[in-house]
Amino acid sequence: TVDADDVLTKEEQIYLLFNAKRKCERAINSRAETRKLPRIRLPGSKHKGYCMPEWDGIVCWPEGLPGRMVSTACPEYIYDFNHKGHAYRRCDINGTWELASNNNKTWANYSECAKFLPHYNPDQERVFDRLYLIYTVGYSISLGSLMVATFILGYFRRLHCTRNYIHMHLFVSFMLRAISIFVKDVVLYSGAALQEMERITVEDLKSITEAPPANKTKFIGCKVAVTLFLYFLATNYYWILVEGLYLHSLIFMTFFSDRKYLWGFTLIGWGE
Repeated sequence: TVDADDVLTKEEQIYLLFNAKRKCERAINSRAETRKLPRIRLPGSKHKGYCMPEWDGIVCWPEGLPGRMVSTACPEYIYDFNHKGHAYRRCDINGTWELASNNNKTWANYSECAKFLPHYNPDQERVFDRLYLIYTVGYSISLGSLMVATFILGYFRRLHCTRNYIHMHLFVSFMLRAISIFVKDVVLYSGAALQEMERITVEDLKSITEAPPANKTKFIGCKVAVTLFLYFLATNYYWILVEGLYLHSLIFMTFFSDRKYLWGFTLIGWGE
């Protein structure tokens, strides 16, 4: 499934492409049954003087009249496409799709669709490198400071009380959040994977649905890293909530047992 947010992941884009491919093939087969045409079009095939509909890896092309240019709207399921543009093909007078002159593949013009695709920009890469350095240094300093604070609260017995126990849990949740961010960066944004995602082309999109399904076991580490990051991010806010609940209890509850409610606060903070 695809999450309803403004960011489309690589896996979600692949899912949308495969879904579009299945719909296209069903439409071609249904049309073939009603008109007694061949089902899935084979390369180089023709029928009764017009170019047959087919899936080219990105869009589902309709029938083409001989000697005419065929256009189709840029698909909305490709997130970075210009959805107001069109892709073009040419059907030759023999009823076959025209081939490109420099190779034996069917010619198609996706220039209007692909004008928004990201291109390699060294200046932009340097900006992101600096941002990565800034927040890495910031989280490292925060992690070190919180470790010192947690050690002090835990080492001196006179500081042991419910209020400071809650503070320690809050500090630990922030430390785990920082560690999970470092792990997530290592797993998700390794150099090779990042370059592969940045330099996407129309041909790359075409090859996705023609290739065999990817081995999903290699995504387990990615899913675990992101899940832990989101969990520790949530625990930060829940322990802040616990801080507020504790202060509220001190002010508005006359007979308040710190020890009695500490386990409940701990369950709220970590169990959510």
